[in-house]
Amino acid sequence: MARPDPAQTVAWLVFRRHPHNLRRVVASELPLDPAQFIPQFDAAARRAGFQVETFGEIAGLRLLACTRPGASLQPRVYLSAGIHGDEPAAPWALLRLLVEGWFDARFTWFVCPLLNPTGFVRQTRENFSGIDLNRDYLSPRTPEVQAHVRWLERQPGFDLIICLHEDWEATGFYLYELNPLNRPTLAQAMLDAARFLGPIETAAVIDGRPSDEPGIIRPVSDPLLRETWPEAIYLRHRHGPLVYTIETPSGLPLPQRIATQCAVIRSAVAAFLA
Repeated sequence: MARPDPAQTVAWLVFRRHPHNLRRVVASELPLDPAQFIPQFDAAARRAGFQVETFGEIAGLRLLACTRPGASLQPRVYLSAGIHGDEPAAPWALLRLLVEGWFDARFTWFVCPLLNPTGFVRQTRENFSGIDLNRDYLSPRTPEVQAHVRWLERQPGFDLIICLHEDWEATGFYLYELNPLNRPTLAQAMLDAARFLGPIETAAVIDGRPSDEPGIIRPVSDPLLRETWPEAIYLRHRHGPLVYTIETPSGLPLPQRIATQCAVIRSAVAAFLA
């Protein structure tokens, strides 16, 4: 299946659950031009009251971190996207939530919307040097990950971490859960939100790993023993005890994937509060 043209203007789809049916609503239209993503996100974040920091620059493209402090006792939530440049729904979903005014004052927010800007512009998984950034967090050698780690080291611990991804091989939505302290799981709430918008991955083996149940991978081996660390493992080890990686199937239409990512994030945060 051909990949969607990122420069096209498409309808952003918002799906809402109703008692007896699921209704599709066209909320607005925005140009999905990857070259314009960083200035769009920067401007939208500032309008929403975020502090915007450029913590690195790669080939003339900025690495953004957007924070909105809350009260000292408010939960701290970290969201990241775009570490693989060919997974476009994730960054656009964060921008969609930002434009909708979803980031409210109940939390202290930490948002890194595009960790691989050169890959995003080129529509490649790897960065401009051909390196998979999501395998570089054990002993960072790429300037993107080095800059990201330096920024993370200046932040407090996070209560909830969600890394947004997509999977070209999946046929349905799935997630990874890293929950070493056995805190109340958010997995079912996230799956329920995704299920209203598309299929859930039912394979017994997902991404080369056995599923704990349909749509959920809970690694049983010590992830710290891995020879390479993705962002989620680094975050679990250094910054927070509850980490989710969410994956939408790239074969579905881009607006549907964006809507799914938004719905899953909304549901996770609501379940966390509950």
